[in-house]
Amino acid sequence: MLKAKNNLLPHTEFSAENQAKWNRDFFFIQAADTQLGLMYNFGSDGSDGTPYPDSKWETEIELCKASVEILNGMNPKPEFFIVCGDLVDAFGDKFPEIRQRQEKDLKEIYSKLSPEIPMICVCGNHDIGNSPTHETINTYKASFGDDYFSFYKNGCCFIVLNSQFYEDASNVPDLYKQHETWLESELKTATERGVEHIVVFQHIPWFVEKSDEEKIYFNVEKELRMKKLEQFHKAGVRKIFCGHYHRNAGGFYKDLEVVVTSAIGCQIGPDQHGMRVVKVRKSGLEHDYHPLDNFPTRITL
Repeated sequence: MLKAKNNLLPHTEFSAENQAKWNRDFFFIQAADTQLGLMYNFGSDGSDGTPYPDSKWETEIELCKASVEILNGMNPKPEFFIVCGDLVDAFGDKFPEIRQRQEKDLKEIYSKLSPEIPMICVCGNHDIGNSPTHETINTYKASFGDDYFSFYKNGCCFIVLNSQFYEDASNVPDLYKQHETWLESELKTATERGVEHIVVFQHIPWFVEKSDEEKIYFNVEKELRMKKLEQFHKAGVRKIFCGHYHRNAGGFYKDLEVVVTSAIGCQIGPDQHGMRVVKVRKSGLEHDYHPLDNFPTRITL
């Protein structure tokens, strides 16, 4: 489990100096919402779960262990494995002891991941709070590393965002401003470096079906959404990978695709627990979601 520092992954295999130029086709695995503890809290439909402080997460432990077994059995190995937010369920400011135990179990499970497969984490609302503060963000950073950062691989720039700023930055306007200044600079720098693809990862999707849909819990407010989508499109971003929805969804803004990936953990819709295989070629990115119980371990590029 890699921890970003100074808004970078401090590893030479992900540095711009070594990885900004196109090298070869490759693939990575994208997942979301491991969210240890949600299934017991959510129940069968959100109305019959058990509320905190009572919490159990044995089912998520088994699902995460299954993901590790799948990843370790892949040949070839993915260049990295990224989880797009809500790593565990308990809010740290409300139930700190429960969250610490959930984090401990998550890290123990993924410590068994092959050293050939770096694990990269994205922060979600359950990781820093629905209305994040300096304290909740610093607590997250101490455990998982920076809440936003960039890295490079095989001629691609990957940008990890803190999407909670787009939902509620009322307690941290200074951090939100720093995030946006940094993002603008990263997009400009990636273009100047001549990368083949700029790819964004975040937790909350900009939209779940249509770029002009109305605001709901699972997307971003419409006016801000359209402004940011246009910014990304102008910068050359053509894929944004998200989680949060606990269902597979997504759509297009012009030719920019927002990919919403269902959960390893709790499912709200008809999808199965799973992960997404993303193939990266010079010509573009292809992706397919697969359930854990029928996940391919031999990937052809």
